[in-house]
Order: sequence, then C-alpha cells, then structure tokens
Amino acid sequence: MTDTTLFQAWEQAIQTDGLIWIALAAFVAGVVRGFAGFGTAMIFLPVAGQYVSPFWAIGVLAVMDIFGPLPVVPRAWRDAHRPDLFRLVVGMAITVPIALWLLSRLDPAIFRYIVSAIALGMLVILGLGLRYQGQVKPKFVYGIGGMAGITGGISGIPGPPVILFYMASAHKPSVIRANNLLFLMTFDFVALPVMAISGVLTWVPIMIGAIMILPMLVGNVIGARLFDPEKEKLYRGVAYAIIAISAIKGLPLFD
Repeated sequence: MTDTTLFQAWEQAIQTDGLIWIALAAFVAGVVRGFAGFGTAMIFLPVAGQYVSPFWAIGVLAVMDIFGPLPVVPRAWRDAHRPDLFRLVVGMAITVPIALWLLSRLDPAIFRYIVSAIALGMLVILGLGLRYQGQVKPKFVYGIGGMAGITGGISGIPGPPVILFYMASAHKPSVIRANNLLFLMTFDFVALPVMAISGVLTWVPIMIGAIMILPMLVGNVIGARLFDPEKEKLYRGVAYAIIAISAIKGLPLFD
C-alpha cells in the first residue's frame, strides 16, 4: 500500500475515467450472476480492463465480489464438500503468487487479450458440452486448484478450471454451487493480500471496489428475482451472449 490517505484514495476513485461504465459492468455482471449463477469476472474484467490497470481491475473485482455472496456463505459451508474445497484452495494458494508475478511482467494489452480469450474459450467449452470423462483422483484436485490459481492470478478469472472439474463431478448441484462460491471467495481473500504485499495494490482500487459493491448487489437481487427455473436454458443463453459481447468488446483491437 502507498501513503495515500483514505480520503485522497476516495477522491481519486470517484474521478476514475470510465467509472460509470465500470459500475454498469458490475451491475450487469451481478444480474447475470443472479439468474445464471456464474459469469461475474468474465463480464466485468473485459470492461474494467479498458479503464484501469490489470492489478487494479482484479483488485476491484475481488473487493466487490467478497461482499456479494456473504449472506449465503453459512448455507454454502453446510452444503460444501470440504475435502474437495480444501484441496482446491491449497493448490490455488500455491500458484496465485507465481501467476501474479507473471502478470506484473505482462503488458496491460496482453492481460486484456488473455481475459477475453479465457472467457470466449470457456463459452466454447460450455456451448459444446465438453466433459472430462476420466476418474478424478484426490491429487488431481490439487492440480485443478493450481490451474485455477494460475488463470486467476494472470487474468482474474479463477473459475473455469473448477467449473469444468465440477461439470464432470458426481456431486449434487447444491454441493457444486457451494464449493464454487466458497472457492471463488477464498481466491479473493488470497489474491488481495498477495497484491498488497507485492506493492501493486493501492487504496484507490479498493475504494473503487467498495463503490462497485452497490451496483453488484442490486444486480444480484434483480437477477435472482428474474430467475425462473423453467427458463434456465434461456437465461444461460442470455448469459453466454453477454459474456461474449463483453469479451469481444474488451479486446484492444476495438479501442
């Protein structure tokens, strides 16, 4: 952290170029998460990356994303398959510092290409219905967590490896939702201190993240109210379309 006071950081945060677009991205990401259950980072980061640095974009996302799911954490903890969650978190915690170090060596434009590529690649896999058919052994789960730490540290999107793992899992949907939610929250709690200790995170992105909590929460509430189980395929299609638009729009080619 720098010596910037909280008041100075707040002033800089509200003067951030494109703040209204970042807030709109947070709101839309919240809506999609509310009715589809995923997609926050894949929608938010391509937009935020156009206006702030990669580390700031990840920091803003981590701050706002910590608070969104807090009301459902107790239930998620009860539903979670904790051995799997432990293995995923251990693997992720090992690789996040390495991936963040790699990110510090990348040009911001490369960051934006990586974010869009991961988001679009995930859409292709989901759209084609690809599944891992082999046996998932416990030691394999550590590796999946490690892969998530790498994608999360380099792009701010730790979800795809874990989502793909659970697409092939025999766990109940409630267990999968719980493990995904708790894992992604844990990533935020790991990434923020690592970035702060490394000196790449200041109070300004934390303040921007605090500003984004409200549109994110409002979006979550609206999305949850819009959700109709009988229209799940429609909602997923809408979510895929929004993620694709955000990912393509976030490419430096369209600046």
